Amino acid sequence: MAPGQTLLVLAEDPQLGYYDSRIAGAVIEAARGMGLHPHLREVAFTPDAPPPDAPLLAEMGAADRVLFLARLGDQLRFDPAFDAIRPVVSYALDAEALRSDFGRAHHHAFEALKYRINSALASARTIRVTCPLGTDFSGPGAPFPEQGGEVGVTRFPMAVFAPVPAAPYAGVIAQAGFLIGTGSRYYDPYALPLDDVLRVHVDGNRILGFDGTPADVDRAARHYREIGARFGIDWTFVHSWHAGIHPGCAFAGLAGDSPERWSGSAFGSPRVLHFHTCGAYAPGEISLNVIDPTVTLDGVKVWDTGRLHPDRIAGGVDILAQYPCAAAAFAAPPREIGLGPNGRLTAPAQAKAR
Repeated sequence: MAPGQTLLVLAEDPQLGYYDSRIAGAVIEAARGMGLHPHLREVAFTPDAPPPDAPLLAEMGAADRVLFLARLGDQLRFDPAFDAIRPVVSYALDAEALRSDFGRAHHHAFEALKYRINSALASARTIRVTCPLGTDFSGPGAPFPEQGGEVGVTRFPMAVFAPVPAAPYAGVIAQAGFLIGTGSRYYDPYALPLDDVLRVHVDGNRILGFDGTPADVDRAARHYREIGARFGIDWTFVHSWHAGIHPGCAFAGLAGDSPERWSGSAFGSPRVLHFHTCGAYAPGEISLNVIDPTVTLDGVKVWDTGRLHPDRIAGGVDILAQYPCAAAAFAAPPREIGLGPNGRLTAPAQAKAR
């Protein structure tokens, strides 16, 4: 932005416990220091976000730039009404995240890295994903669509590559702790607790079945069917997957203590890879999360047990050389992503109480 331009900040009530109470003020103060004209407006959070109304779209269109510090921006990220406005949604949820490498490493570095990763995935002949809990699925490269598949809202920080269509992939996805929503719609229970490791068997765009403790298998199957029936969608559908690319992304505390905040921010860490399931669209309604993935492209481990190596793809070394701040983030990434003492995601306490 340039001095004299207007910034519209759309923020949800911090008392809801998602974005902290300081982040909006910090952004407004910084914008004024840059000579901008910031305006702060509160927007409501609703579990099933309606399309933006005409007055809001007009207000957004009149601003030089729009920033969502609200889940509404994430919920509507695939809404074509935003294509011309291109608002920004922040996945840094608090002032601490903005102050860390997640907020401060150069945004252009990760835009460039995303492009390079997309190219590496698209040109790969075989891609295999494994994890310490037993995930093992593979497919013949990444058949990205020629058009579409991306969002109409700009992500900040840039933390994931383009979703890889799941159609040519098959295998098993290991889950621990919980199944969680995707940030599209919020429902109850949004986080479904798991007693042990649940294995989800997939073949192309279909969930074939579940394997694990009898209680987990029954709970997961009922949950998928209930969410599918609630929204009138195909619960067996597996749409796509992608992994985090930002080493500065972290999550303090236990994911199970705040699963909604965890699912809305920790996905940007290279230690997390997730699937969009339950619905034939992105992002679906249930996210399957793989912790510490190893992603192998034609025999090369680009992600190795949750650590992304940009130097193992074409152009990665050049990006790190051009942006020392990004190189520093990759050299010493935080390891906190909300895992419990056993190194796994833990079940939500509130969901256990149910």
